[in-house]
Amino acid sequence: MQVSEITKKVIENVEKVIVGKTKEIKLVLAALLCEGHILVEDVPGIGKTTLAKAIAKSLGCSFARIQCTPDLLPSDITGINIYNQKKGDFEFRPGPICHQVVLADEINRATPKTQSSLLESMEEQQVTIDGETKALPRPFLVIATQNPIEYEGTFPLPEAQLDRFLLRIQLGYPSMEAEKEILIRQQIKHPIETLSPVISAEELLKIQKMVREIYIDTALKDYIVRIVQETRKHNALFLGASPRGSLALFKGAQALASMEGRDYVLPDDIKSLVPYTLSHRLIPKSEGMGTKASFDILKEILEQIPIEVPVS
Repeated sequence: MQVSEITKKVIENVEKVIVGKTKEIKLVLAALLCEGHILVEDVPGIGKTTLAKAIAKSLGCSFARIQCTPDLLPSDITGINIYNQKKGDFEFRPGPICHQVVLADEINRATPKTQSSLLESMEEQQVTIDGETKALPRPFLVIATQNPIEYEGTFPLPEAQLDRFLLRIQLGYPSMEAEKEILIRQQIKHPIETLSPVISAEELLKIQKMVREIYIDTALKDYIVRIVQETRKHNALFLGASPRGSLALFKGAQALASMEGRDYVLPDDIKSLVPYTLSHRLIPKSEGMGTKASFDILKEILEQIPIEVPVS
């Protein structure tokens, strides 16, 4: 079965729960296909937890939620060794990070030390407890959330840690029609209770390998690098995107192409991903310039860089 057919089934399954957010679901799946992680920056109550649960259930993956608070310790995430009196030895009690799909809710409410332990697990796909390294399960996806409105009592993620997220997205409020549909679907019970897997974790691992083989023309590789290089030279930016930004565009474009049933990447695959892969990696020079300013700068860069469509 092709990647496009599998991902279509997953999207349709998730849409039984998440209404009117096809684009955002596709972006989450794109990150999952290229083994990346997602930062969802949005207000409370718009379905971030439900989206993560629906993805996990659709893939037959284990799910855990971490509610980040200032008193959360690194061991609360990674797990801890506890002495078993019956066995006369220490045994490992795994933390929530040892699941396949992990929701880190309000990640910016955790202290920098705790944030670091979570983000280290994301990067290395392993945890180290008392000097012993333990591999995390595969597939592995972290969906972290933060509220862009309320900053009191938070610890904003440093740029080096924001850089670990492949994509940053916003779900946004549903349309009037979508919100009415949500009311109808949840009148008796929540539809996520009846959601069942459409593929297995083993199948997902296979298609992740297939995605890495998607062809990207040399001209498109140059295009990706030129976009990222331009962010480092732009006079409105204090900090441009790192090489991780280039890799995010590269891998994300492969994932989108495979989801469309192609074995090659088009310029539009790259262009559509630029705001989501690069905006959180930029620091504007002027104070008070936030996500919108980064989006505007990236749009300007895309307009300035020409690209010839490669012959497939």
